[in-house]
Order: sequence, then structure tokens, then C-alpha cells
Amino acid sequence: MTSAVDGLKQRFMAMSQPDADGVYRNGAAKRKARTDLAMGNLTQLWNEACETVSFDVPATGIGLGAVGSLARGQVGPSSDLDLVVIYEPHALTDQQLNELANKLWYPIWDSGLDLDQSVRTVAQCEAVTDRDLPAAMGWLDVVPIAGDTGLIESTAVSILERWRKAARKRLPELLGSAKSRLDEFGRMAYINQPDIKEARGGLRDSVLVSALAASWLADRPHGTYDDAVERLLDVRDCIHLVAGKDTNMLLSPYQAKVAAMLGLADPTLPDGEREAKSIDDLQTLLARVGRQIVFSLDSTASRAEHSLTHDKPRFAFFQVFQPRGGGKRQAPTFDVIAPGVAKHEEEIVLAPGAEPAADPNLVLRVAVAAAEFGLPIAPGTLRNLKKCPIGDRNWTDESRELFIRLLASGPALLNVWEDIDFIDVPGNLIPEWLGVRNRPSASAAHRYTIDRHMVEVVTRLGRETPSGGRYDDRHYEALLLAGILHDIGKRPGVANHAAEGARHATVVVERMGFDRDIVRWVTLLVREHLTLSEFATGRNPNDPNVGDDLAGRLDHNPMLLDMLFDLTRADGSSLGATSGETISKQYGWSKWRETLVRTMYNATRYHM
Repeated sequence: MTSAVDGLKQRFMAMSQPDADGVYRNGAAKRKARTDLAMGNLTQLWNEACETVSFDVPATGIGLGAVGSLARGQVGPSSDLDLVVIYEPHALTDQQLNELANKLWYPIWDSGLDLDQSVRTVAQCEAVTDRDLPAAMGWLDVVPIAGDTGLIESTAVSILERWRKAARKRLPELLGSAKSRLDEFGRMAYINQPDIKEARGGLRDSVLVSALAASWLADRPHGTYDDAVERLLDVRDCIHLVAGKDTNMLLSPYQAKVAAMLGLADPTLPDGEREAKSIDDLQTLLARVGRQIVFSLDSTASRAEHSLTHDKPRFAFFQVFQPRGGGKRQAPTFDVIAPGVAKHEEEIVLAPGAEPAADPNLVLRVAVAAAEFGLPIAPGTLRNLKKCPIGDRNWTDESRELFIRLLASGPALLNVWEDIDFIDVPGNLIPEWLGVRNRPSASAAHRYTIDRHMVEVVTRLGRETPSGGRYDDRHYEALLLAGILHDIGKRPGVANHAAEGARHATVVVERMGFDRDIVRWVTLLVREHLTLSEFATGRNPNDPNVGDDLAGRLDHNPMLLDMLFDLTRADGSSLGATSGETISKQYGWSKWRETLVRTMYNATRYHM
């Protein structure tokens, strides 16, 4: 006997195909069509189930609802269906519930669709959302399909009301869930093979934005945010079509096909070059939409946290007819920490009177303050900083000092760099940065994009030397600059990125206005940043000619050898390789590799 959902999976795929030229267009319309088709077929399935069970299904007290992506109208070509039967305890016996559920679930499984199903009372629905945060976010959209639709709607209203009442207490947990996912999945903008649902800036963050807005603690963003979410859903749909299954992982084997399906392949380029460029363009697209989603999430979360802070009105006692000007509003407090920069409610903001359009160094002062105090930059402040007249020819003593302080801020640099990169600061200060921004690495050893990897490297460069001393200011400046520029030569078609990078590094550091020695040291370190590792794994440290050769490349300067060792260690330990121990040993920084590099370092130092 055929069922209403027979062939539904095939129909999903058929109505999701790209146009004749292979490009996937009108993704939002396709998602709506899939959702409408699913809801219609599920309504028929409910009616079939009610007709074929051995008892009369009451018209009230039980119904079928959709949650998750189906309820949000975001069903992908291979998405699972999130369904729930909601009932009142007196409506059916347990045996009758099981019989009805089997009539619903088995046809869906038999059709080849994945299913996430449950059968709950209203009280059980409320209890799940009260104690399970991920479930709560998924159940904030509950849409009736069939049966007692009024029961489904009233349950949805009840869940939403309970969410709003508990939101103030659950906000830290809610924001903590985003931090946990960041730690596990990283930032979508910087991952070579991202999980576009769970990574920071992914689809899960868009659900979090909706949950915050549903709490009434903050308004939901629109405009560019909506466009970013829809474009990311297009990427998800194309992954489903290419992979032929429900997955959110943009793996390397899928990337060229997904990019072509999104219309990113340039037909005028030769095959190999076209594929490489389309993957670069896909990474750039993910970075753009991911950063927009992150900025929208941070803005919404910031407003929600501020609304909690101001639950108690910041007003003195006030009466309309109070004489002599009583009851003035208390002014917000700003802790000024640098010219034009202040702390306010655990965020870095612009101080009263700051004029971004007249202060080119203000953005760097804000960035340094955020990194050194470990506080986020307020989203509104970030928008205002776009007015700063920064440029690659405007370097001064202050801007050079601020840039070095920012690079020296350690792990805090990661979040701050992401913030200022959202408003294009690195590319305006260093135009060469745009050549590697968001570019995926061709090496299997790299988890991160090229730009993200270079920032990671800088966070691992400290003051202590491998020989037990400390770098003076000028050598440390050169080491930090070499770290942020060491892979700047990784451009399409470049065979020797170290030599190409040295050429760019010389221009960049000279333009910044650093002295001749620092320019020379940075250029040398970028040119030789692979040399110590290559010597360690391919040459004999006991051969005196080997140590003398490497010493000569470093001008027989022990300090440059120390700097090269630290750059090599930071480079190898920040690859973020996820492909197992083999890749870690071959490319990364293991105890085995450190022993080899340290042995070569000692042999070279002897020849100095």
C-alpha cells in the first residue's frame, strides 16, 4: 500500500536541482516549495494514519507538529524531518499512542527520509524546553501540521512564554553555548573544511539570534543579516546536493562542485585555475556571510545583556511636578583608558567626545584596549570605527607602537583581529593582506585559512628566547612582524611562497616606517621561515657543512637563529591539523619534530 510520503525524498531532490547551466538559484523559493510539499504530504499521512488505526482518533486533544528546520521553513534537499505528536493525557491510551505513532513514523523511514520524532504531552514539551537549552532553541518554532492544531498552537505559545520568563536567568547559559561551540568547531570564516552549522558564524548562530529576539531582550536584526543567512542556506543546500546526504561539513572533495553550483566558477579560466579560484571565492563567501552573522549575534547579545543591566531604571526619584529640576537621569559612567577610548559595562567603547573621522589611530587604540583588557569591542563602536581615515601610507610613531602592542597581546589577539577585520582594518593598513585574506591553504596540514594561521602564529611568539634570555624591544618587534607576514606570499600560482613573502614583507615594513635593521631582519625571517624545519628533517646535523650553511643564511647572528627557532615552533604548532598523527608528525609540531629542530638549532649555534 502506498503512503502519502512515498517518493518524498526523491521529489525533494528533483525540485532542488540547479538550473540548466548548473547554478543553484532561487534557494529561498526552493526551500519554501520543499517545506510546503512536506507539510502537505505530512497532513495526508496523518489523515491516512487516523483512518487505518484500530480506534477512532479524537478531533481534539492530539495533533502533529513540526519543529526545527521544517518549522522555520529551511528544509534542505536532504534534511531530516523534526516532528512531534503532542497530546493531552486523557486523549489516548499508551497502546493507542504507539499504534498511531507507528503509522506515522514507519512510512517516513520507509521513504528514505531521516526522522527526528517524539511523542509528548504539553507538560513534557514544557519540561524538555525548561531543562534542555538546545531543545529549547529548537522548540521556539513549533508549527501545527494536522490534528488538533489549536493544541499545537497553544503549546507553542506556552513554550514561548516560559522562554521569555526564564530568558533573563538563562542568558549566560545561552551565550555560553556559543562559546562552547566556538571552542569545538572554530570560526567558519577561518576553517578550511568548516561545519557550516556548528562553527561560529554558522546556521546554529542564526538560531541563537532568533532565540535572543524571541526572549524580548533584544530586537532581531534584518537586512544584510537576512541576506547572509539565506546565502548560507544556499551553501547548505548545495552541500546536500553534492554529497547526496544530510551533512553540514564542507569537505575538500565537495568544495569545487559546491562553488560551481553557487555560480562561483569562472568559465573563462583553464580547468585547474578555475577550480582553485572558485574554492578561494567560496571561502571568501563563507567568511563574508559568517562574519555578518557573528556581528549580528554579538550585537543582539550585547543589547540583551544591556537590557538586563538596566532592568532597574537608572533614574533618581522623579515626579512630574517636582520643583527645582529634581529627578535627573543618572548619566552613564565611562572609564576612560586611552585617548578617545573607554570601558563601559564590560565593553570597549568610544569615550565621550571621540571623533573617529578625525582620528586615524583611534581604531588601533580601541583594538589594543580590547586585547589588553580582555573585553569585547561594542558592536556600535565597531560600526563607528569604520569612519577612521586609516591607510597604508599614514603610519606614525603612535600607530607603529599601537600595532606592535596589538601583535604582542597573545591569545586575546584572535578575537580582536576578527573584530577589526570585519570592518576591513588589516586590509586598509596592509593592502598585501587582501591577497591572502580568507584564502584556504592547499596543504592538508592546515585546518585554518592562511590569514587566520598567521594570526595564530603571532599569538605564540613570546619574549623569552630558546637560549634562555629575553628579546629586546627591536628584535621582538621584528619577530612579531615576521609572524604576521610569514605566509603573505601564499598567492595563486606562486611556487616559492617564502621568497615571494620576503619580497612583500620588505615593502610592507619599509612602508610602515621601521628602521633598516628591522626591515632586514623581518625580510630574512620570512624568506627562511621554512629553512630550519627543512634542515632538521632533511639534513645531517652532525655534518659541519650543514650547520655552517644554515649559520651563513642567518648572517652568523645567534639572535636571528633564536628568532627563527621561535617562528618555526609557532608556525608548526599553530597549523591546527585535524587529520591524525601522521599529518601531525609530517607537518605539525610534535615532540619528535621539536627534538629534530632543537638538534639542528644547537648544531647551527655551535657554528656561530
